[in-house]
Amino acid sequence: MDDWELERLVGEAADVLALGWGLDDWVYRQASRRDFMAWFGQRGLDRYAQGLDAFDWGRGHRPSKELTALWRRQLREGIGWPADIAAAEELRAIVDRLTPHPLPPEPTGGDLIDFRRSTFNGQVVGVQHVSNSYAAVPSPGDAQPGPLDWPLAKDVEPLMHGVRPTRRVKGLPALPPYVGREQDGMVNLALEQARSEGGLVIVLGPAYSGKSRTVLAAMAQVVPEYRVFAPAQHEDLRKLPALLRGRTERCVVWLDDLDGHLGTGGLEPRLLAQLTGLEAVVLATMRDEAYDKCVGTSAKGRLLDLARLVELPRDWRPAELKRVEETEDPRLTEAARESGPVGVATYLAIGPRLWNDWRRARNPERHPRAHALVRAAIDLARCGLKGPLPQGLLVTVHEGYGVTGVERESADDAWEWAGRKRYGVLRMLRCDEGEKGPFGYVLPYFVHTAEQDETFPSVAGWVWGHALEAARSNPATYDVEGVAAGARAAYLGEAESGDACAMHTLGLLEESLGEGEKAESWFRRAVEAGWVESAGYLGRLLVERGKSRQAESFLESAAEAGDSDAATLLGKVLLERAEEWLTEGADAGDPEAVHRLGDVLLGQGDVDAAGDRYAHAAAMGYTGVALSLGLWHLLRNEREEAAAWLGRAAGDGNERAGYLQGVLGLEPESLANAVTFFRDTAEWPLDFAHYGVVLEKQGHPDAARGQYEKAYESGDSYGAYLLAVLLDRQGKLNEATTWYRKAADMGHPAALKALAERTPTPDTVKE
Repeated sequence: MDDWELERLVGEAADVLALGWGLDDWVYRQASRRDFMAWFGQRGLDRYAQGLDAFDWGRGHRPSKELTALWRRQLREGIGWPADIAAAEELRAIVDRLTPHPLPPEPTGGDLIDFRRSTFNGQVVGVQHVSNSYAAVPSPGDAQPGPLDWPLAKDVEPLMHGVRPTRRVKGLPALPPYVGREQDGMVNLALEQARSEGGLVIVLGPAYSGKSRTVLAAMAQVVPEYRVFAPAQHEDLRKLPALLRGRTERCVVWLDDLDGHLGTGGLEPRLLAQLTGLEAVVLATMRDEAYDKCVGTSAKGRLLDLARLVELPRDWRPAELKRVEETEDPRLTEAARESGPVGVATYLAIGPRLWNDWRRARNPERHPRAHALVRAAIDLARCGLKGPLPQGLLVTVHEGYGVTGVERESADDAWEWAGRKRYGVLRMLRCDEGEKGPFGYVLPYFVHTAEQDETFPSVAGWVWGHALEAARSNPATYDVEGVAAGARAAYLGEAESGDACAMHTLGLLEESLGEGEKAESWFRRAVEAGWVESAGYLGRLLVERGKSRQAESFLESAAEAGDSDAATLLGKVLLERAEEWLTEGADAGDPEAVHRLGDVLLGQGDVDAAGDRYAHAAAMGYTGVALSLGLWHLLRNEREEAAAWLGRAAGDGNERAGYLQGVLGLEPESLANAVTFFRDTAEWPLDFAHYGVVLEKQGHPDAARGQYEKAYESGDSYGAYLLAVLLDRQGKLNEATTWYRKAADMGHPAALKALAERTPTPDTVKE
């Protein structure tokens, strides 16, 4: 996070504190108080936690500007300089959890008591109602709430006792059902022993490994009728023995994240002994790193030495994953399939936090480019591109979203932010290097969430286009048929409802899959619906299927709309028709038809057939054929014959014939003049090769080679071919073969022929 983001976070957190301090909602006030006290305590700022505890958290209060400013300074100190990113992320989680605040339901019966709307003049017991379970949070100077006000272990609400929320799914409970872990037996045994002998049970493990859910499940199974006391972190526990003394109810003291319940007023060996004497069970969770830090200290270490420890790993074993598959909750089965070594519990807990982080990144002042890159990966995966996504493809797609502010964030910063490991375990976009260049994997949780979120935008048509192109380019990596089927399903409904653009897109899709008849049908419907772009595609399809006459009107409409490809194809179609009708006219004895048919044939390169037609027209006394006959003789290098026919045409007033006469009357240019003519090749890239020919004739083969190489580098296959011929004459056969191959790769016919005629040698085979 940059400084601006940190200041904004601090401001939001102070606002949440202010809301919690004065809101007319007892549950929310106590949750806000508890969470912020715990956060300050974890930062070692006990004085600030105690300061929050000392405030009167009563409804109707409104903090002053001075108090809000004080909270901002304290929160900023808690994050530290330089910033402790973990502290900032935990503060963000508190803000997200409390904004907007959840309103509790009213009590609906039973022997539960709610004092939220009462007035008292003496000591009282405060009660918190949360989904039919109660937890008490005392204020300094108040009496501790009694066990009868605490929830039974079988009724404890997990989300209010340390279990992190996961993705909400319509029609399903807020949390998936608990799936047994292999360590359940050890936890239950330790709890049984603690029930019989007293003592402390600690479930250890990495962050987000499911410790709290496992412990709460054990409580509900082993001691379902015990009352559960769940104090806020850093709450003073020294009055607890007095509260329990003389009570007949058995109790569990639930200390989630035990390190927040140690120190002054917290759990220590003597207090544990008192609670054991009162037959209370102390049950706790603790992160591995917190345990390692505390076990080396004197007082805290002595307490931990007294505990029964059960370690809960992050990764899930095959037997556990099999139990997951037996559930009907899609969140669990997805997590089992996608989580890998991070484990089901971590995937379920961290996924929503990462999703919220990503959604908030769209803000122009945050990470809009990174947001767009991740959005591109999500959409392409929704199209069916499962697996690695080339970074070039992600860059191309992300530019199409039009996200505001992307220009403020560099590409390097965006990739770094999107690929950063968060909460120590997961990345939104995992970036890596492959054989074909850098690529990225999007977190599967994001794809599934987008697919299940009815408010998330559908995949745009242009994104489907990129996905189809990528799938066809990499059939070994992607399921082309699957992507195509997804695209078809995405557009079919829109097309059937009359969307001309969707019709056109479906035409493109069917054409790409070789479904010519289906493509023709969709293009035709799109044209009828007014989508002009489809006219060119329809015309081309009709031509390819031998329906040129039907294609003409569609090609003409497209050409008039600016489609140059359609205009070219229309010209070719009309030229073919011209040949057909000119043949009809020629066969009927029309001399002009005979002449024009000769021109068409000459344009096709059929010199002999054209000559026959010209001679036939001349024999018929048709003088209009003079220019064409002059050109025909010129092609055959029959200069005198050409001059005669051109003279006749010029005499008939044909200016082009007169020009050609002048050219024929000139003496051949010298090589010096040719050098001057071809030397200036800046705007004539084809003249690189021409200039090389002149230099070669002048006896400068090395200079000629330089020109041929320039021609090749500019994309002229003729240059590569001429260089191959030069090398061949010089006896450099292997190098000549290399250049023939380069020219052939560019499609040069003479080079292809030369390669076919060359006898391979051991050296050329080795090449």
